[in-house]
Amino acid sequence: MARMSEAPTPDSGTVERFRALMLPHLDAAYGFARWLTRDPVTAQDLAQEAMLRALRYFHAFRGEEARPWLLRIVRNTWVDQRAKTSSDQPLEVAENQPADGPDPEQSALAGDRRRQVAAALAALPADMREILVLREIQDLPYKQIAAVLDLPIGTVMSRLARARERMAAELSGPLGRRGHGLPDL
Repeated sequence: MARMSEAPTPDSGTVERFRALMLPHLDAAYGFARWLTRDPVTAQDLAQEAMLRALRYFHAFRGEEARPWLLRIVRNTWVDQRAKTSSDQPLEVAENQPADGPDPEQSALAGDRRRQVAAALAALPADMREILVLREIQDLPYKQIAAVLDLPIGTVMSRLARARERMAAELSGPLGRRGHGLPDL
């Protein structure tokens, strides 16, 4: 890979192509960065740095799918920054907005479930968390996840299965239906 100083300065045509292809995925980049960093402010910085890197190296983009290409840059930027700082910051409490609905009790229960799911996801090790976020939140297919994480597709599938099992175990207590006459999740 070329050093950052060796990357060509993008011309106006390249910048316009970058805007058209990459900017629609900025929210996905921030969302992935948020789950990786576990901090909204750090996630903004990470997403911004990743976008700058993506523009700087846009000449290397070969027309493959833009979203996984950008998310891979987000992940690589995070790995680089983590290597420099080596500090995991705690996840801020997930958005506390109750679901829209006429029943305040149901809204409160849905908010509790969202918080429990967010806390369980945050408690997972980084490799499990990132694969679950890419599949379940970013809705990437296995092939694109493999490209983002630079892993064989079989490894993606097995890690995802283990991450789902761990997540289910984390949630079996807080979201279980035992004692309410309803089947377990």
